[in-house]
Amino acid sequence: MRRPTGTHFDDALRVIDSAALARALAVGEAVEALRAALRAGLDVTATPPRSRVDTSTGQLLLMPAEYGQHAGVKIAGVVPGNPARGLPTVTGAYLLMDATTLRPTALLDGEALTLLRTSAVSALAADHLAAPDAGRLVVFGTGPQAFAHAVALHQVRPLSTVRVVGRDPRRVARFAERCEEAGITASAAAPDAVADADLIACCTSSATPLFDGRALPSHAAVVAMGSHDPGARELDTRTLTSGTVVVEDTATALREAGDVVIPVGEGALSAASLVPLADVVCGRHPVADGRPRVFKGTGMAWQDLVVAAAAVSGSA
Repeated sequence: MRRPTGTHFDDALRVIDSAALARALAVGEAVEALRAALRAGLDVTATPPRSRVDTSTGQLLLMPAEYGQHAGVKIAGVVPGNPARGLPTVTGAYLLMDATTLRPTALLDGEALTLLRTSAVSALAADHLAAPDAGRLVVFGTGPQAFAHAVALHQVRPLSTVRVVGRDPRRVARFAERCEEAGITASAAAPDAVADADLIACCTSSATPLFDGRALPSHAAVVAMGSHDPGARELDTRTLTSGTVVVEDTATALREAGDVVIPVGEGALSAASLVPLADVVCGRHPVADGRPRVFKGTGMAWQDLVVAAAAVSGSA
């Protein structure tokens, strides 16, 4: 990311590109920053809703938030056709500001920040929902978020194997190679691999369910983050009704998460049964054993803010 120039930017503005972000904050540190913020009382429900504007090729998203000494906003573009151009689906930038003066203090790579905070939120949820010895992960997807999730989940559970489900055999093979390079044993799999999984991560752009929820083991934990579209879902109704469903925020899930919106609309899932992630992290809602546990994330602005602030602190 090139440093902006001009008199409207403070000379002290710090510019953090993807490489600097990786040096400043490991995914395990991002997980702990998110956990600490929730336990310190961050009010998730106060986060402004995501604003979106349709463009000719995708969507433009605006995500502002304030917490503690910081305020910030992410401007992100989501263009489904970008991978065919050799570009990431999600692009953008994050502007971190002082909460008192609203003067900009740092500009971060939005794509890298989104990868880090999304996988860190999923890992935080998995750390509270997955069995302590969960070692068999099935990942749906072969893109950047799928790999980031494999790495992040490996930080909270000692993964013994990663099974990768994808449409393109070449991308599956490359994904497995990257996992091996990261010290994680990986191989290709079919959707029915969930029957032997301890952890399942859904990281795709699919608008329809990825696997049959009837095959889900009773001890399994599922994280799904591929969509914030109320008409799209990676999980079928059976998966959502088979166990505990945890969301970042109930109102946000009912507005944006098709995985939740659709079964609620069908009358199969009660909105009152949704458990906020903060309640799990803070111990207000113990999760029962013997039933699958599902975390459906859509991505919220408070997460970008917490992780961005931690990264700037780490790069000081």
